[in-house]
Formats: sequence, C-alpha cells, structure tokens
Amino acid sequence: MRSSARPFAALVAALTLTAGLFAAGAPASARANDATTTAQASDVSLAADTYDWKNVRIDGGGFVPGIVFNRSEKNLAFARTDIGGAYRWDQAGKRWTPLLDWVDWDHWGWTGVVSLASDSVDPDNVYAAVGTYTNDWDPTNGAVLRSSDRGASWKASTLPFKLGGNMPGRGMGERLAVDPNKNSVLYLGAPSGKGLWRSTDSGATWSEVTAFPNPGDYAQDPTDTSGYGNDNQGIVWVTFDERTGSAGSATQDVYVGVADKDNTVYRSTDGGTTWSRIAGQPTGYLAHKGVLDSENGYLYLTLSDTGGPYDGGKGQIWRYTTATGEWKDVSPVAEADTYYGFSGLTVDRQHPGTVMATAYSSWWPDTQIFRSTDSGATWTQAWDYGSYPNRTDRFTQDVSSVPWLTWGASPAPPETTPKLGWMTEALEIDPFDSDRMMYGTGATIYGTENLTKWDSGSQFKITPMVKGLEETAVNDLASPPSGAPLLSALGDIGGFRHTDLDAVPDMMFTSPNLTSTTSIDFAETSPNTVVRVGSADAAPHIGFSTDNGSDWFQGSEPSGVTGGGTVAAAADGSGFVWSPEGTGVYRTTGYGSSWSASTGIPDGATVESDRKNPKKFYGYKAGTFYLSTDGGATFTAKASSGLPAEGNVRFKAVPGTEGDIWLAGGSTEGAYGLWHSTDSGATFTKLTGVEQADSVGFGKAAAGASYQTLFVTAKIGGVRGVFRSTDAGATWTRINDDAHQWGWIGASITGDPRVYGRVYVSTNGRGIMYGDSSDSDGGGTDPGTDPGTDPGTDPGNPPGDAACSVTYKVTNEWPGGFQADVTLTNTGSAELDGWKLAWTFPDGQRVGQMWNATPTQDGAKVTAASVSWNGRVAPGASAGFGFTGTLTGGNAAPDAFSLGDEVCATG
Repeated sequence: MRSSARPFAALVAALTLTAGLFAAGAPASARANDATTTAQASDVSLAADTYDWKNVRIDGGGFVPGIVFNRSEKNLAFARTDIGGAYRWDQAGKRWTPLLDWVDWDHWGWTGVVSLASDSVDPDNVYAAVGTYTNDWDPTNGAVLRSSDRGASWKASTLPFKLGGNMPGRGMGERLAVDPNKNSVLYLGAPSGKGLWRSTDSGATWSEVTAFPNPGDYAQDPTDTSGYGNDNQGIVWVTFDERTGSAGSATQDVYVGVADKDNTVYRSTDGGTTWSRIAGQPTGYLAHKGVLDSENGYLYLTLSDTGGPYDGGKGQIWRYTTATGEWKDVSPVAEADTYYGFSGLTVDRQHPGTVMATAYSSWWPDTQIFRSTDSGATWTQAWDYGSYPNRTDRFTQDVSSVPWLTWGASPAPPETTPKLGWMTEALEIDPFDSDRMMYGTGATIYGTENLTKWDSGSQFKITPMVKGLEETAVNDLASPPSGAPLLSALGDIGGFRHTDLDAVPDMMFTSPNLTSTTSIDFAETSPNTVVRVGSADAAPHIGFSTDNGSDWFQGSEPSGVTGGGTVAAAADGSGFVWSPEGTGVYRTTGYGSSWSASTGIPDGATVESDRKNPKKFYGYKAGTFYLSTDGGATFTAKASSGLPAEGNVRFKAVPGTEGDIWLAGGSTEGAYGLWHSTDSGATFTKLTGVEQADSVGFGKAAAGASYQTLFVTAKIGGVRGVFRSTDAGATWTRINDDAHQWGWIGASITGDPRVYGRVYVSTNGRGIMYGDSSDSDGGGTDPGTDPGTDPGTDPGNPPGDAACSVTYKVTNEWPGGFQADVTLTNTGSAELDGWKLAWTFPDGQRVGQMWNATPTQDGAKVTAASVSWNGRVAPGASAGFGFTGTLTGGNAAPDAFSLGDEVCATG
C-alpha cells in the first residue's frame, strides 16, 4: 500500500552518525527513528549452509544505472542496480559476483543501490549508498555501506534520511565519491532537500556540509502527492580534480552536480569549506553526469531536460576548461535535432582526449552512443542513417549468450533486434584498457573488447557482459511434475520456461508478450496445459500453452480487463478461473474463447485450483475463503474466523490430496501466520510458533515421509528465513542462512516435485534463487525444531548414547584469517535434541563470527551450540554451521570433536 510521504523532522545541523557493525546471525534491526539514534550494526560474514544456493540463470533482466571501475587496479569494477543490489566483476570468470545477498527482510530497501564508490588509494575499500524509496513505501532510512574486503563483508552507517535507488533520477551520479588523495574523506549527495554530506573517517560517520548552498529543487512531477514523482532529486554527483591535492592531503577542487536547471554545477576550491555556483554554466538543463579529464583540464557535462531514466526530450553536452573558466557547447548534434537527453559519460584514461556519451532516452528507433577523439570538437556515432530507413552501424552485436535479448521481435527498419539498448545511463571505458567498454541498459550490461575499431572505420563487437548479474522481480513460480522443472512469472520481461536451471533460456514467453506476468499455473494431472496472465499494453492479458510452456497462443478476455491478477487451471486442464484487474472473476471451459462471470466471489479475489478435483476452485479476499465445486461457476463463502483481513495473503492446495490447503500471509497490525485446512477451506487451523508467513509451497516428500515437503518464507522462532518441514508443519528447519537472505522474498516459493529438498525462491530484484539440500533423500523425518522453542534457550547436552561424525573444512584463507564450514552428522540411533560440539584448535586459532551455531571459547577450546532451527537432528541427518576465525601461526584442522562424552568420527 502506498500513501503520501510524511514530513521528515528538521535535521540538527552537522548531525553526526556513528556506525556499529552487523553481527553474522543477527542483522541490524530497523529503527523508526534513526535520525536521532546511533545505528546498531555488525559484520556480515558470507558463508555457505547445508543448502547450496544458486541463481536460476536468466542473465540480466533489469536496469543497471551505474558501473564503476577502480582507477588504480586493473580489472576491479562494480555495478549497481536499482532494486537488486551491487556486484563486483570477476575477471577470471568474466562474470559478476553479488555483494548484498545478506540484506535481510527488515532492511529490504537496502537492495536498492543509488550510488557506488571504489577507493583508488586502497582498492580493497568499496562503498555503497543504499535505500530504495525516499517516501514511506520504504520503511527504513538509507545507509552508506562500507567494505574493506571488496564487498565480501560490510559495515553500515544508517543515515537520518532515505535514499532512492529506485526513484526518478536514479541514473544520475555518482552521488557517492571518495577523495582520490585523502581516502578517509567521502562525499554523498542526498535527495529530498537534505543537501551534501561528508565523512572524514572512511564512511563511519557522516555530517551535513552546511556551507553547501543549494539542496536542489527539481522534481519529476511536482503534482504527484505520493512522495515519488514530487520528490526533490537533490544532489546528484560529486567529482574531484585530483591535481589539486597530494597523497594524504584533501583534494581542494571539488565539483558537485545539483538537480536545479538554473544552478546545476557548484565548485569548492578549498577542500569543501566554501562553495559557489560556477559562472557561465549552461541553464535550462540538469547535469546527469560530470566527468573530469584531469590530463587536459576539462570537466564534461551530459545534460537533459529531465532527470530520467525514462523521460528526456532535449539535451546538450558542455565542456568546462578548469584553468580559464571557459564554457563551450560541444554537443554532437544541434539541440533542435535532439529528441532525447544525454546521460552516459566517460573519458578514456589512457587517451584522455577521447570522450563518449549516450542518448539515454532515445527509445526509438534505438539508443545512440557518441564518441569524440578530440575532446568534443567533433563526434561520430554508433549508427547513422544510410538510405532511410536503413541504418549503417559501426558495430556488430552478438547476443547468442543471452538470446532472449532479441525479445522475439521482428521490427521494421530503422528499428533492429536486438537493440543497442534503452535507459543507457551507465557508460564506462576501462581506465586500463581503451578497447574495453561497458554500458548499462534497462535489461542488461553490454560491452566490447575491441572498441578502438570504431576509430579505424571497422566494426567493433558488442556482446552481453552480464553473466552472474541477475536482476528480475519474481511474481510467481511453478514447478510441474513433468516437463520443464520451472516456469516463472517475472516483472518487465514476462517469464521463462527453464529446462536447465543453469542455462539461459532462448526466449521469454511470447504470443502474447506480457510486459509483466503476474500469475502462472499448470494443470496438476495434465502439466502440459499451462496458463499465464499479466500486464500488457493492449489485450490480450492471457496466454495458454498445451506443450508445457514451449509454445503459446493468445486467449480472448472479458471486457474491462486492465491487468493480470491471478489465474488457476483445473487439475485436469478442463477449465480455468481468472481474477483479472479491472473486472470480476471469470471462468472458461475452453482456452479462453469465451468467458462467464463467476458468482459469489468478490472482484479482486486471489484464485487457486484444487490439485486433485478438477471441479474445485478456491478464492480469498479480505479474510474470507471461498469454495467452488462446479468449475468456478459459483463460489460460496467458507471460513473467515481468525484469517488475515489485511496484508498480502497467498495460498496453495497440496498436489494429490483433495481439499488440503495451506494459507500464508497477513500483517503486523492483525492476524499474521500460516494456516492449514483439510476440508476445502471450511475450517482452518493456525500453526502455533509460525509467527509470520508470506508464501508457501510444496516439494517431493522426504524418504519415509507420508506428506509432501513444505517450504515457507516465514518468521519462526524469532528468525526470518526460508524454512522446510517434512512432517506437515510439526517441525521446521531453516534452510537459508544470514549470508543468503535477498531482502524481500515474499511473493512466491515452491519445491520441486521431482527432487527432494530442491526449492525455488522468488526475490524482488535478485532473480530466482534455487537451493539444493546436501541431504539428498531427506533421511526420513526432517531434523527440525519445535516452532515455539526460544532461540536463546540453552540446547543442553545430547543423549549419552548418541554417535556422531564431523566434517571440518577450511573454505577460505587470507593473511591473519580464515573461514571454515562444519557438518555434524548424527550416526546414532537416537535423535539429538540440542547439541554442543566441542574441539580444541591445535594452533591457537580464534573464532570470530559464527553462523547457525553459538560459540564459546576458552583458550584453544571451543564449543559450538545449536540454535533454534537446527537443534533436533534425526538419526542419519546432519546440521551444518560455519565461522570466520583469526590466526597468528598455522591453521591445522582440529583432530578431534566431541558431543558431551561421545567422541565423533572425523572425515
């Protein structure tokens, strides 16, 4: 729900924020009043659990507004996304490594990255300014995250205002910058009229630069009352002239871009003490970027009449000579001939007279990229018109590694497929390699490794450089019992049929092309029959498949449909029930050739089908559950007592069992949790101990289990996470860990009916995650914990007759430190009900952070005690935990482990 932003309390001048650390296993909790309190934080240590987590490969799918190369170390680069976190480039694998998967449910807004900064003095340091919305859609304030190990772990400084990684103007920047001479000094440009901020202790504390005269005044839509379009976009970039400082001394000349069309560039010549508007600057535009060529003494600006990233109808490029104060319009085309704004901007650091820029808002027929090798005096462009409408391209484009980037389109010239892109606000030439350039688009990162062919008149090659960067918002997931293991409903790019989870599909769903798919379902006993619904520019909003999602055909739709809503397929594929946006609930007994209105169910209800009886369909809205026994023709209100009337509610029926339904959802203001019905929704029982739940799904039963495996995204035992139960919810095991949280994951979850333990988890910006259990067959009953167990309770000693084995593995090591994973297996005949595993370090190592267990250490002796979700370990089952440690000498593994008096086998 979105409501108007509340006025933010006036800030105290020069308010200083002190950051703490993020504890592994206890991420910082949200605060309602961070403006006047000290942030609580702790180190976040990355670790693997007993589950192996990967992305289902799509390769891209979302907007990449920023790419940052380190200026002092080759091949060190970072990328930021608007809702999906930050990434570091891995040159060896030519792929991106995610850096913010540890962001937890309560801080989901920190997955929106408004700016990145890489320290050229010490390349181990990297900073991220995070926060998704500046209005009340995002419940938490923004923060500056800082890492001294290239993003492997982070500390956070919470700010007294919000940041907008997914707000208008998010492609401008970078708002966050490190002084290239004195790297303890950083600047941050704030939105919402909060001004310019500075840190002098490497990002640990921040205070407002009260001398800065202009907090900006531009808003995309001043008439918007939601706090989104009417928010002041503020201070949008900071650039240093490194020539005006020396190693260890602060840079004196600092340039700042402001979202103010009359006053868009300011400068300090005394290290930020005083500031003034630069005289003679262009007006009537916003400077999206400001990049300084210090070799030649030129500051370049790319300008647009709006803040982007979607809009922009006019633009210019200007050059400022820092030595003389001369301004010069160096635009590659006349202003009158632009129908777009300029944004992407980069200088070749090997050949500083070479400058490149993008026409970021040229949607049709394509984006445009411009290049100058004489400091903007003359330009060439990536494509020109030959004999209209035909184009002459300076490039070739190969998307065979990500073939869906063609969108399955067949456009007429001058459009092409694939396109160079759109929303191209990030553009960077590798500072160490004039041939490598990367740029971000609304769907991917493109790049080239032979860019200088542009200048010789031959064609350079553009390919996706996006492997590992997964940025899609996932709305729904389905895993049929046969055919493709996964079908997905995604925002912006529709969805995919994955026959191989580790391979990029050839194409998203087409015929119809839905911009965002909101719901997908298959017929449980006839899984070749699939239906999907979603958003579209025009009808139809629904598609059908009879070959498991390989091929699709369009269906008709009832009048009044404006959006996808939810859809359900009868168990045998004989009919469908659809609850679209804009009108009521409808049913069809064919493939959408005609529709009949359902009765007895309110507009906007969520609909699902029974997975055994093809005549049964279910609905839910505002605390009331509805049942149809005639194929969706009529519905009857059933249970309502105690069910959540507010918040997001999702429910599913268990495959193969008629009338067996699980319902998750609610809100903190009312009922919230997980409910179960075995009588088609006539009655529901709330599961005690499941404090909150948001999505529920089913997978293959464990060996010897009589019930399908349950998966939920939930809060159990005071812990938020992904949980599994193999005994119909009697006990639960947390299967993710604090290094794998992915922000908000409440939209959808499903197990795989063919692979025990495999689970697919939706994220809002990190794509589809899938996890595989190290326990390949389940080992019988799931080793869970009583949902009501207090996580702080001492788990006690295990039974004396327990037998055990331990695997200890060092997974990473660096000077002075290491990381290790430990797996404890119950090889005895009795269940462990709480455990304490003890060992002695042979080289005096010290435990630092530990996850999935609680450590105590006395000298070289260490004990790791179970936590709430892994204390009970059935015979044959395992519990895993990990830790980081420090060392001063060797790092030999412990030679013995014990549970109470029982010595464990090792291997």
